[in-house]
Amino acid sequence: MLSSRLPPDFAPNRLAAALAARRAAGLPLLDLTVTNPTAVGLRWPAAALRRAWRPRGAPSAYDPQPRGLPAARAAVAAYCGPGVTADMVHLTPGTSDGYAYLFKLLTNPDDEILAPAPSYPLLPALADLEAARLVPYPLSWREGHGWRCDLAALAAAAGPRARAVVAVSPHNPTGAVLSREERAALDDFCAARGLALIVDEVFRDYPAPANPAPPSAAAGADGRPPRALTFALSGLSKVCALPQAKLSWIVTTGPADATAPARAGLDFICDAYLSVSAAAQEAAPALLAARGAIQARVRARVDANESWLAARATRAGAWRLLMRAGGWCAVLEVWNAEDEEEWCLSLLAEAGVAVHPGFFYDFPRRGHVVLSLLTPQRIFRAGVARLLARLR
Repeated sequence: MLSSRLPPDFAPNRLAAALAARRAAGLPLLDLTVTNPTAVGLRWPAAALRRAWRPRGAPSAYDPQPRGLPAARAAVAAYCGPGVTADMVHLTPGTSDGYAYLFKLLTNPDDEILAPAPSYPLLPALADLEAARLVPYPLSWREGHGWRCDLAALAAAAGPRARAVVAVSPHNPTGAVLSREERAALDDFCAARGLALIVDEVFRDYPAPANPAPPSAAAGADGRPPRALTFALSGLSKVCALPQAKLSWIVTTGPADATAPARAGLDFICDAYLSVSAAAQEAAPALLAARGAIQARVRARVDANESWLAARATRAGAWRLLMRAGGWCAVLEVWNAEDEEEWCLSLLAEAGVAVHPGFFYDFPRRGHVVLSLLTPQRIFRAGVARLLARLR
């Protein structure tokens, strides 16, 4: 009776079930998987939030606009940088909605979207719900260079039904950041084949120490405007560490003959689903203007945890840390965890430590675990210490 776009069953995976059972039993837990900043003590001061949300109450008039309220779009455009205007911006309730809108815009049933692997596991589900097919292209780890986009493999994966390429920079969970050369190569690749380029840049403001924040994809590649139809995705969930604000955006750039119909199509889709909460839109300019303080706290937490972990990696023989260029996650390559699921289940049952196995993210081979660097330092250090003790 239900749509084939849904999964065949809705049972939680074994690790999620074991984690829920441990919580229900009240057993001790060191959870190294939480990526919600509001759940790990990284919250805005209450007074700052009250000022941003304008305590006079909800807006008195309903003014749905397909692209969103002008003031909110202007604030997003200013955040994205020079060359971005409010007319390029469409507001959505979340980045997942942004992906869904773009898949509706760009694909017919069974058309293909090229997306990196490893990657966040939500993308295949979003593609399935839009009756599109997600086709992976690999990110590869090179010692001394980090994670890089395999452009030859991307070209091999692009079949006749391909409609768009997804790039995530900084990438979740690897922390890879597209280089200027990679950005330009992706732009050239998509332009030559008539493909759209979708760049998820929600972690753009969280580079690793000594790395500059990458420019927005909306500004183009290598100092030039995009040659391909390009969509940049981001939102307040990461930019302001406020997932509950429920406001994200799509910025559409590229050649005029491609952007005009794309923006008109997005107008139609956004209008069909009605606009983002007016209260969130009215708060957006103040929240974006005040984002610096919470971003500094997030970066301090993430950088401190990674630094502490890296110091232990230099003395380790059973694992290595695959250093990130940005984002909130750490990836460990673990030599004796070929069966990642059993290893993570054992770690949870015997040491009370929760981590994510690499196959959740479609790593190309087994032997990876993923940790959240947002974890409070006391919990992070205690959990990692138990993890390392098991490796030894």
